[in-house]
Amino acid sequence: MPHRCPWYLGYFLLNPLRRLVQHPARLLEPYVKPGFRVLEPGPGMGYFTLELARLAGPTGKVHVVDIEPRMLAALGRRARSAGLETRVDMRLGRDNSLGVADLPGEIDFVLAFAVVHELGDVAAFFNEAAAAMKSGAKLLLAEPAGHVSEASFAEECAMAEAAGLVAADRPAVWRSHAAVFRKP
Repeated sequence: MPHRCPWYLGYFLLNPLRRLVQHPARLLEPYVKPGFRVLEPGPGMGYFTLELARLAGPTGKVHVVDIEPRMLAALGRRARSAGLETRVDMRLGRDNSLGVADLPGEIDFVLAFAVVHELGDVAAFFNEAAAAMKSGAKLLLAEPAGHVSEASFAEECAMAEAAGLVAADRPAVWRSHAAVFRKP
């Protein structure tokens, strides 16, 4: 079983000082436009989610999937407090599935930030994400350099490509290995 972030560490990940090195708007603005439908697996308590919802605007939607109900509950409270609850679709995932089969070819952008290394079946994740993505959609994969080796990240990238995604960029993300993939 892969290592999973305990739910209570979600509070630590919301630390406002993190914005100095991983500012959500600066990181996400190149990828998310008004009206976009976004998939965010493993959002935790929503460090990126609220900014994704702002960028997608009132006609967009952010579909978040987490296996930890306490993370989703905290994210729901934060979304309500920010007035963004109608833009966020919260889903309780399962160990072996994102549970997004109802979104085939509907997703414009996938944010997989510090989550893929926690999954039991990485290949299945990329296949499920690719099936949900529109043609031309992008997936930003970012993994913490402290937890994921360059070799393991390369294996993840190979699995993304095996799912039919095409490597498009290697953006600089603080203390992370990162790659952007596009669905042809």
